[in-house]
Amino acid sequence: MMTFITEGAKNLWKDEEGLGTLEMILIIAVLIAVVLVFRKEIVKVVEDLISTAGSKSQEVFES
Repeated sequence: MMTFITEGAKNLWKDEEGLGTLEMILIIAVLIAVVLVFRKEIVKVVEDLISTAGSKSQEVFES
């Protein structure tokens, strides 16, 4: 009985089917966690970029 359980565990460990899907899910989960942790900083950077782009475009059109 113990060898059956051991062999089953070994086969489960060696089975790589669906591994790519699991890796993609883990990568997405980590990216979401990073975005949630640094949400305020990301919003600030994007707002700064948008305001800079807006002011630079005004300079181009005024010249």
